[in-house]
Amino acid sequence: MSPCPFTESDFLGCFEQDNPIAAFKNAIAAENSHLKLRFNPDQATAGLLTEKARFIDNILTACWLHFLGPAADLHCLIATGGYGRSELFPHSDIDILVLLADADPADYQHSLSGFCNFLWDIGLKPGLSTRDVDDCLTAAQDDQTVFTSLLEMRLIGGNTELFEKLKSRVSSDALWPSDQFFPAKMLEQQKRYAKYHDTAYNLEPNIKEGPGGLRDLQVISWVFKRHYNASSLRELIKYGFLPKSEYDNLITARDILWRLRFALHNLTNRCEDRLVFDYQRELASQFGYVDRNEQPDVEQFMQFYFKTVVDIERLNEMLLQLLNERLISNKESLTPIPITANFSSIDGYLEVSNKDVFQKQPLALLEIFLILQQSPSLKGIRASTIRLIRKNLPLIDENFRHNKQANRLFMDILRQPRGITSQLKRMNRYGVLAAYLPDFANIVARMQYDLFHIYTVDEHTLFVIRNLRRFSLAKHNNELPFCNNIFLLIAKPDILYLAALFHDIAKGRGGDHSTLGETVARNFCLQHELPNHDTKVITWLVRHHLLMSMTAQRKDISDPDVIHTFALQIGSIEYLNYLYLLTVADIRATNPSLWNAWKDALLKELYISTHQALHRGLHNPVARSERVQENKKEAREELLKLGISKTTIKQSWQHLSDDYFLRYSADEIAWHTIAIAACQESELPLVLLRPQTQRGSAEIFIYTRNEALLFSICTATLDQLGLTILDARIITTADQYVLNSFQVLEQSGEAINDLYREVHICNALRQGLIAKKAKASKNIHKQSRQARHFPIETSITFLDDPSHKHTIVELVTTDHAGLLSAIGRAFTELDIQLHDAKITTIGSRAEDMFYITDPQSRPIDDDHKKQQLRTTMLRYLDLKN
Repeated sequence: MSPCPFTESDFLGCFEQDNPIAAFKNAIAAENSHLKLRFNPDQATAGLLTEKARFIDNILTACWLHFLGPAADLHCLIATGGYGRSELFPHSDIDILVLLADADPADYQHSLSGFCNFLWDIGLKPGLSTRDVDDCLTAAQDDQTVFTSLLEMRLIGGNTELFEKLKSRVSSDALWPSDQFFPAKMLEQQKRYAKYHDTAYNLEPNIKEGPGGLRDLQVISWVFKRHYNASSLRELIKYGFLPKSEYDNLITARDILWRLRFALHNLTNRCEDRLVFDYQRELASQFGYVDRNEQPDVEQFMQFYFKTVVDIERLNEMLLQLLNERLISNKESLTPIPITANFSSIDGYLEVSNKDVFQKQPLALLEIFLILQQSPSLKGIRASTIRLIRKNLPLIDENFRHNKQANRLFMDILRQPRGITSQLKRMNRYGVLAAYLPDFANIVARMQYDLFHIYTVDEHTLFVIRNLRRFSLAKHNNELPFCNNIFLLIAKPDILYLAALFHDIAKGRGGDHSTLGETVARNFCLQHELPNHDTKVITWLVRHHLLMSMTAQRKDISDPDVIHTFALQIGSIEYLNYLYLLTVADIRATNPSLWNAWKDALLKELYISTHQALHRGLHNPVARSERVQENKKEAREELLKLGISKTTIKQSWQHLSDDYFLRYSADEIAWHTIAIAACQESELPLVLLRPQTQRGSAEIFIYTRNEALLFSICTATLDQLGLTILDARIITTADQYVLNSFQVLEQSGEAINDLYREVHICNALRQGLIAKKAKASKNIHKQSRQARHFPIETSITFLDDPSHKHTIVELVTTDHAGLLSAIGRAFTELDIQLHDAKITTIGSRAEDMFYITDPQSRPIDDDHKKQQLRTTMLRYLDLKN
């Protein structure tokens, strides 16, 4: 198919039509459609990018001549940025510079305004600046980004001599010489990386600005062009920066990102550079991916993308290091300083003593990372040596992996006092980790397509190890001091690091990744001849790495029986210490936004309770009655101190069951008692709010007569107020009053810290309870844009209650506004008593547990009634959806 035939003359002719704006718009739409038809995801797009740039050249030239008239030859119309490079995507910004001659610009203001306005009218949305030569140089001197855009300027039309004058002045060594320009671009890249948490492995990556994206290639191009006045990246071969094979890899990776960006623009009909969920599945289909071996098409597609950008990220690291040597470093720093027989330091980077080091001594492929740990003054590995590492990766074969000296080297790396995280990341980036641990290769660049895991599995794994390392360092003590204190009790930190390394290593293989990972970990431990005890701890941690988080979030940890059962599973304080640290590090490395004070306090409470149970002895568990009496005694002593009489206490507690005193702390019991004792019947419902509890959340306490829909009204109101419900406790007294408490946070995950907000929440709840319905208002509990792409099949399961007091209903479904309220209405319709609710939301996935009985407070054992409840719950959920 031939290029779309719109020439400069065609566009000049458009001005003679009755409606030139419509004529231009039609031409632009036709060209975009033409490019979309010609685009093939399997073919290079360079020609299409150039064609689009030439098409815009023709439009701008025609408009320039029409609006400027005779003055068109006096001034210059210049393309800058990506447009200057002739890399114009379907909906790219069109950056242009109007370069004025020395004449008074006021003489041409009307013409220039007409030119600019017309471009907006026809939908081009140009990024336009108007300057003379001196203005350009001043702006460029003050801002390296302006200078960078001028590096790539290209004349579209106008005064050639004026353009060459500006080009000559910009090329002068006086303006941003290489030794100033290079550090400026490095700082700019560092800040850009920080916006993306220094990782390319984000769930919705930006293919232009993110690490390993197109901007990384442009940085290389700008620095290279500034120093060598190079016309293309191919000259990297000429000047000895890249061999042809690596240059070809670089261009292949760039072409992949170009094709992806082109497809994104076509798909969205706008300048979209983020691979957001809305488009990932469609792009996966366009690029030929289909579901295969239990791996969804979109996960395969994203793995393809991530492997591409990690190649660019690595090449960016190498090239910028080499450019730094050429442009910045002095000759003295480039003199080799021997470190070992195999390695020297050049400009602070580790370099092989000769090119045959790895061939002659393959174990040096691991030794090099140990040397980096032991020599903190070294900045990294020199680019030429990185190249040799990549070339010699096939040497890490089965014989290498079973070499006892190699095994000792790997364990030495994990046992060093510093540099563990940075070296493991480096080993992963260069391919050494995947070569040494073939099972790890399976998770490299593997994305889990959900909202819970926002990083690839390998990146998440390294973040877990980083988090564990931070627990060991005094300088990070302010983040999680409790974790730092527990870490001091750890005898062998390398046990933790290995458990972290293997905890998700079986993801994507089908089956239970914890069980499969346990096998991988055991084989590793046997191969590396770890002590039997260490092997047992590591494999147990891998197998049970989800146990603590699931127990804390899904069970009533105020129940001594729950704690005793959990303590039996843990078995020892040593295992508890390891599991607690691994659990916190894992959650924080999965999605930082999901970690909050509530989860911190919940896990800490479970740790402390379990520690006490283990210290007391598993043969001597705390009886429920003992815990009830302890809580009563502490609460009574606190109330007496505050002047509350024994009579008042007795009256307030007379209708409360042991469950109440078991599930609330002495502090909470005292707070409730004071409020209830001071409240008259006419003042009900009583609604109170404590903005900060020991668990880091706000507690909303409701005391009123038991009535239908009470739970549904409360949850609907809290949902409308934009609050996230973390936990719900429902106690019904013998005389049919209810004590409901909800642990809540703002939807942002923050605590409630505004007095007006507290009053508003209490008033809204009280009004809803009085009116016996939630106030009809706009729900501000918003479902995220991403959540729409993760519909979760609803499942309702009935579980056995170890205490035989309740029936436990487990609901798994897509989280949405009004979910708990709908469930409450279903319970009300069937006259079911709700006693407790454990609310767990993981990304867009709701995993909620409800503890229920029949009206006589008996468990529901009849299968017919269970099926009726399931049907009713599904009906209410469907109505809500």
